[in-house]
Amino acid sequence: MDRNKKETFITDMNGRLKKARATFLVDYQGLNMEAMDKIRGELRKVDAEFQVIKNRLLKLASQDTDSKSIEGHFVGPCAIAITYDNVVSPAKVLIALTREIKTLGIKAGQISGRPMDFNDIKKLAYLPDREQLLAQVLSAMQAVPTSMVRVLNGIILKMLFLLKAIEEQKANG
Repeated sequence: MDRNKKETFITDMNGRLKKARATFLVDYQGLNMEAMDKIRGELRKVDAEFQVIKNRLLKLASQDTDSKSIEGHFVGPCAIAITYDNVVSPAKVLIALTREIKTLGIKAGQISGRPMDFNDIKKLAYLPDREQLLAQVLSAMQAVPTSMVRVLNGIILKMLFLLKAIEEQKANG
């Protein structure tokens, strides 16, 4: 790659890293092309990018970005997974792939500049996705009005039974 292409690549990568909500650094040593394609494909399904990048270029591209917080892990063979929206899904995918592809290793990650090690990423992977959390909130929000209607309905029914009992008492009385 000539100097102009490197500068263009660094500028492009810097822009992508600035927009990213989270990045995950992966050790791809020992992986064949089939495994790399599987990783790319699985991450693409959750709207995340995956790219092999030279450490020197990654260090230059990560300047003035949140990814600079994990710069100490830019050693050895590195690939980076970048997500712009959902931070949980790529973590889930990467953790699942480490179980399936034994030579795949997760070095580190960051969310909004907060560095994370493998154990932190593993904990993140066990959190519900954004869609699941939204469904839980929506379910809770629907339960409140439904419960309120039941309570009000119960009060009205009790009032009707009371009026009916008073009517029957006056008719008999």
